[in-house]
Amino acid sequence: LTLLGPNSFEILGVHLRNMDSFIQAVQQVEDSNPSLSPLALVRALRRTAGHDDGMTIHFLGASYNASDAPPEALETAILNASSFSFFDKAIHHIVTDYGEERGVVLAPDGTTVALAPLLLGIELGLKAKMEGTPAVGMFPLTLGRTLGLSFLSLQDFPSSYRLGPNGCWDNVEHPKVFKLSRPATLATDAVINGGMDGAILGMDLSNLSPHEQPQALSDILKGYYSFILHEGQGLDAVTGHISPRRREISRSILEPLDLHSQVMETLTLVWKLEKTEWIALDTGVGKAVKDGLQTFVHKYWDCPQIIPRCQWRAKAYRGTPIPLSRPLRFLYVHHTYEPSSPCLSFTNCSRDMRSMQRFHQEDRGWSDIGYSFVVGSDGYIYEGRGWNHLGTHTRGHNDIGYGVSIIGNYTATLPSRHSMDLLRHRLVQCAVNGGALAANFTIHGHRQVVNYTSCPGDAFFSEIRSWEHFRE
Repeated sequence: LTLLGPNSFEILGVHLRNMDSFIQAVQQVEDSNPSLSPLALVRALRRTAGHDDGMTIHFLGASYNASDAPPEALETAILNASSFSFFDKAIHHIVTDYGEERGVVLAPDGTTVALAPLLLGIELGLKAKMEGTPAVGMFPLTLGRTLGLSFLSLQDFPSSYRLGPNGCWDNVEHPKVFKLSRPATLATDAVINGGMDGAILGMDLSNLSPHEQPQALSDILKGYYSFILHEGQGLDAVTGHISPRRREISRSILEPLDLHSQVMETLTLVWKLEKTEWIALDTGVGKAVKDGLQTFVHKYWDCPQIIPRCQWRAKAYRGTPIPLSRPLRFLYVHHTYEPSSPCLSFTNCSRDMRSMQRFHQEDRGWSDIGYSFVVGSDGYIYEGRGWNHLGTHTRGHNDIGYGVSIIGNYTATLPSRHSMDLLRHRLVQCAVNGGALAANFTIHGHRQVVNYTSCPGDAFFSEIRSWEHFRE
């Protein structure tokens, strides 16, 4: 990056909209300004992106603080180190009329994150740490305001359409454009991911002991996003906070709060600070918030993150998909056998998905990858045929159950505990609450209903026999 010169990040901002490029840009600013504190830097980034709205100032103060270097010096430092326009474009969140979401980056784990709520949470955590005070306003700044306004702005729509959507990048190796899958709400998946990450990292920073000093901003981001999982351990060996665990960690932080009261108080504050009269005058606010929060909890906490087909670069279905008649009564558990090793990263899991789809389409002559869903050991579930379409996973039973496989050969060893929990608890709860699986569904191993196979492997089959809903 240094070889590219001081204005290189403007070019990178166009061609590489990923978290690694953003971290590298931040690190270049830090290297050029060794005395710049993490709090001063994140404030400068807020000033660059023009995020001094009423609520932000209420909780964080103006982005220029007297204890920092003069604002001109900070802006000059950023301009000299990279490009003012790079940070402005990287952080400023908008959705265009054509459904392109900007101000978001592709994280190494394959998820997409809005930078603005992420940085607001980090800034509040750093401020609380410096002042020795609680991180008051963490939920309103990172998630509350966005969720509340999204719930209200689409009251006439079904609750499931008041949040999201997700989308896909044009190219995951060199991401340039992120297109949403349907018209945007104020709380897209990327904004919610950024808000959850901001709350997690912000609370981590605010809870540092008095003797601990915060890391540089680039190191804070690297520790959370640029981790490496190790063979044979995966997420089971990880004790720190990393991005694949954002849903479970954010739930543990935020669920103890009275979220309904928190959102209502946030909307009241928005009305006072921004004079948004329609919030105060609408008598249906309480019900809209209640319904919206139920959808939020189901979609982003009960359900695991599912990597969509377009993100792992699936080929098109051959022919016309056959719809399922939901809810289904069975869940059939598989292992892939080949690939035989667990996948520990988005890159490797995506490669395995493409390999299996190619085998199923080219060698088997099937319309698509056979499984409904596939579980990686990277912390994510990958979409196969999905919730709505007939799979080719369990001969003679495809129309009455979902087929879910964990990548790896589990004849002699078990999958990671985390990947089994994703299937056993998270995906199952998501399916039942979402109407895809009947509440009294039955779990079978593949071998129980198809004679010629030992799938899902002896070790894994012995394990699932102890699971709820398993039937001999």
